This record gives sequence, structure tokens and C-alpha cells, in this order.
Amino acid sequence: MTVRRAEKRDIPRILDLLSQVLEIHAALRPDFFVPGTTKYSPDELAAILGNDATPVYVADDGGEVVGYVFCAIHDRPKKPYVVPARTLYIDDLCVDGDRRGKGTGEALFRFVCAEARRLGCADVTLNVWEGNDAAKRFYEKMGMKPQATKMEINV
Repeated sequence: MTVRRAEKRDIPRILDLLSQVLEIHAALRPDFFVPGTTKYSPDELAAILGNDATPVYVADDGGEVVGYVFCAIHDRPKKPYVVPARTLYIDDLCVDGDRRGKGTGEALFRFVCAEARRLGCADVTLNVWEGNDAAKRFYEKMGMKPQATKMEINV
């Protein structure tokens, strides 16, 4: 298996994987996510793939895309009280349901960390939905720890 930058030819498979992630999130938060949808249209996805500020990488196993990671490069705001730094933000990471627990997610995550170092980033960040305990355990296993907690109240 290799991890590489996603290409337009990968769009149909990425859309399939995006659907898998959406269904996980819809099960966790039916008040927030609509089942049977995807996060991006094919045209939106093509635009993302063409933008160096939003790199997408795929895990390719013999020509089959078995996982992806969507990233975004952010610079901390220039404010006198904030240390300037570049961050690589993981917007979405998915491994095909049949491939989970077999090292694909770890390969994607480690690749992203190497890319972050190559790009001069100080850190890698992401958000995890409450209730997605498997994702939390995975990221903790990769060495991540909470940076902040986002809270809500439904009114």
C-alpha cells in the first residue's frame, strides 16, 4: 500500500468513502447530519483536489483507494498574543469499513505528519465528534491529545 496525493480519477471512490463517513456521523448526530448525502459534490471535490492549500491524500492498495485524508493548511492569526505558526488541519480521515484495524489509518496519519514537517507546520490538528469513540481511541493511539473542547447546548 502507498499513500499519495489524490487525483481526479480517484473522485468516484473518494465519494464512496465520504458516504461511509457521513453515515457514521449521521448515526451519531441525526440532528446535524443528513443520511444518504455526501460532504462534497464531484465538482467541489475536483476543486479541492486542485488546491495546494487543501491537499487530499489517498491510501492506494494495488490501484484501489482504501482510505483518504483531507487536509487544510492554516496559519495562526497574526495577533500580538498568539505565537505565529503553520498548522496542518485534518478535516476528514476515512478508511474503508472492510480495511479498518489493518494499518491503513495509521499509514495515512503518519504520512500526514511527515507532510506537516515537510511543509514547516508546527502541529497537526483535527476535531472529533463526541460519541465517535473509535476515532478518539485511534487518534490517542497516534499520540494526539485534546487541545480544546467545543461545547454546545440545544435550545
